[in-house]
Amino acid sequence: MDISLAAASSSHPAPAKLTAWAWAAIALGVVALGLLLQSSLGHTDAHGEAHGAHGHAPSMWSVIPFAGLLLCIAILPLIPATSHWWESNQNRLMLALAFAAVTLAYYLFAYGAPKVVSVLEHAVLAEYIPFIVLLFSLYVISGGISLKGDLAAHPATNTAFLAVGAVIASFVGTTGASMLLIRPLLQTNAERKRVVHTVIFFIFLVSNVGGCLLPIGDPPLFLGYLKGVPFLWTFKLWIEWAATCGVLLTVYYLWDTWAYRHETSRDIARDETQLARLSLAGKVNLVWLAGVVLCVGLVKPGEEFLGLGFKAFPFMRELMMLGLTALSLKLTVPSVRAANKFNYHAILEVAALFIGIFICMQAPIEILRANGTQLAPLLSSPMRFFWATGALSSFLDNAPTYVVFFETATSMTPDNAAGALHLPGGTIQETMLVAISLGSVFMGAMTYIGNGPNFMVKSIAEQSGVRMPSFFGYMLYSVGILVPIFLAVTLLFVR
Repeated sequence: MDISLAAASSSHPAPAKLTAWAWAAIALGVVALGLLLQSSLGHTDAHGEAHGAHGHAPSMWSVIPFAGLLLCIAILPLIPATSHWWESNQNRLMLALAFAAVTLAYYLFAYGAPKVVSVLEHAVLAEYIPFIVLLFSLYVISGGISLKGDLAAHPATNTAFLAVGAVIASFVGTTGASMLLIRPLLQTNAERKRVVHTVIFFIFLVSNVGGCLLPIGDPPLFLGYLKGVPFLWTFKLWIEWAATCGVLLTVYYLWDTWAYRHETSRDIARDETQLARLSLAGKVNLVWLAGVVLCVGLVKPGEEFLGLGFKAFPFMRELMMLGLTALSLKLTVPSVRAANKFNYHAILEVAALFIGIFICMQAPIEILRANGTQLAPLLSSPMRFFWATGALSSFLDNAPTYVVFFETATSMTPDNAAGALHLPGGTIQETMLVAISLGSVFMGAMTYIGNGPNFMVKSIAEQSGVRMPSFFGYMLYSVGILVPIFLAVTLLFVR
């Protein structure tokens, strides 16, 4: 199967009238670049002697490319003249790289070429490659597991799907759980018209909230594990996990009961008669899936590998995961992936957009890190850590956001503090760590870009004919449903 961007992109050419939009985008980019360069020169002059070429935080203007990329993700699918153009992963990649280039140009003029190299090393080598290799491996391997069947799409059946996903997400990762269950859930609901809310709650529960019990469940918790948080410490979050999942499942059940009653009698009859028992094919991929989970948990670059007397080299973990992915592709019967209607479009969409997101977000992340000590007085309670971490995790990648607030909380915690967790790199108040962990994992569900699986589930649902809401349309659901629940979490658990 051809996994090139062209193969995954729309086969229709962009309409001719998009030329005007292309010129408008170029003009906007030039203006943004001009503002950034002007800001960078003034910023360097003002701070260069006092701090050196690399000692100050980026200008606030440097956030423009990141904000611009997010606006494009939100708006371009809604504009009739650009909606078809946006379907192409090649076009998404070009736009993401254009904004990334503006960010790198800012760093070049403000700090010089060595800083650009440093930014690329951090954004691409340290963050993007491990991120996309993990998602790619889980996506491809789970795509070789076909859970086929068409159950009656009763509210209880759909709720059971979501509950199972929320349970296994911590053990196979939110990406693995999402890719395993989204297709059979869509197949079960194929006869129903009201399906959007089911996919949205799936993103809430399976792609995000469900992954908070183990470090392999969600990337932020894995980074905490690498910084010394004990592997099983996150199991302390089981009460918050159970309460949040329980409320979401209850709300979903009531909603889906209402939706089911408003389906047409013809669709209900089709749903009740067009049934097929669940069957699982491609079971060998469960072995490769478990192997990926073990790679994440056991292979740490720079540390001794399984007591064998040698240290894991850089990207050893990623190479092992890609090896398991290759085994999956080689040993899985092609008909299994065909039954899943498997293709690479969804993961390529994530890859195309997130390369730009990871580069552009380096500026706001650096601003946060540089101002961490100034933020400390504002982060005087677990409640504030929860909402600050969560709000930024909704729009920035939740993994580096977790690290920023983790380091801030560590700097605020005395070594002899009561109720503190002593780690190799310092001491952190456990109440603060609970708040940071919950905020980064739970609020990754607030937007499509809050966590990698969100985009993939959206893309797969759309390929199955479900008309998913826009970026802002999705946020109407997340704000209306999740924010009240998170307020309750604040009052009960992170005050």
